[in-house]
Amino acid sequence: MAASVKGSAWGPLRLGIPGLCCRRPPLGLYARVRRLPGPEVSGRSVAAASGPGTWGTDQYCLELLRKRDYEGYLCSLLLPAESRSSVFALRAFNVELAQVKDSVSEKTIGLMRIQFWKKTVEDIYCDKPPHQPVAIELWKAVKRHNLTKRWLMKIIDEREKNLDDKAYRNIKELENYAENTQSSLLYLTLEILGIKDVHADHAASHIGKAQGIVTCLRATPYHGSRRKVFLPMDICMLHGVSQEDILRRNRDKNVRDVIYDIASQAHLHLKHARSFHKSVPVKAFPAFLQTVSLEDFLKKIRRVDFDIFHPSLQQKNTLLPLYLYIQSWRKIY
Repeated sequence: MAASVKGSAWGPLRLGIPGLCCRRPPLGLYARVRRLPGPEVSGRSVAAASGPGTWGTDQYCLELLRKRDYEGYLCSLLLPAESRSSVFALRAFNVELAQVKDSVSEKTIGLMRIQFWKKTVEDIYCDKPPHQPVAIELWKAVKRHNLTKRWLMKIIDEREKNLDDKAYRNIKELENYAENTQSSLLYLTLEILGIKDVHADHAASHIGKAQGIVTCLRATPYHGSRRKVFLPMDICMLHGVSQEDILRRNRDKNVRDVIYDIASQAHLHLKHARSFHKSVPVKAFPAFLQTVSLEDFLKKIRRVDFDIFHPSLQQKNTLLPLYLYIQSWRKIY
């Protein structure tokens, strides 16, 4: 797969992608974006939110998201007001599951936490949510929007399988993981927005896969610092790259070719998602705002010639809130 991707998928990106601003934004836009909350978390810790006399459960979810998934937090701020709290709850649920793997020292403990969330979802659909802030907010979202239980369970099941700490055997395996986690999250977001449309579902599937691939790439230096490698083995073998090359932060051409092939697949999924643009209801576009940060990363990695260890890739884009606002205003994804 990697060879075919390299031959075709990245062509448009290597030639340069048009900038986000093709029209003048409305007056007052910059002032409004500057008022968006920043990534800093206030003095009180997120954990304290569940204690008596502190923030409500909705504020807990918002702060958890701002601290652990800042890009998702920014995207959620630009959703319609009536959907915002439910998406915060949904994304906070995803954060809770995502951080299980890195917050436990033994797989058994991780499995116990995953089991808690399995039982929590079952209890939510029986109208008996546990007294946990994210669970309570998720229950409200399920009641309000009649969310499909299957997508929530898919996210949990896939996170459970991912506790094994094994590298993906091939790019297809990574895409399956992304489909069951990131795409499922988007399907649920569409339900919250009241969207039932096959074209929107197809776009969500491809955007979720692109998100999963980009997340895998972005986390490579972090995983390497913990002596772990999750890049697809088939593409590494194709270019003669070993896990030790990644752990030693090797920047040779072969390693960059591996990154190029994987990033090309993410770019290809974005391209497929946008091919449905004219068929997807405009009301669904806010659910796909994360394409802005995906595009931003793919542009940055192209500029450093696919050197995944380049320091610039670990820096936050301070203009991201502005870019997201412009994308939202232009009603595109």
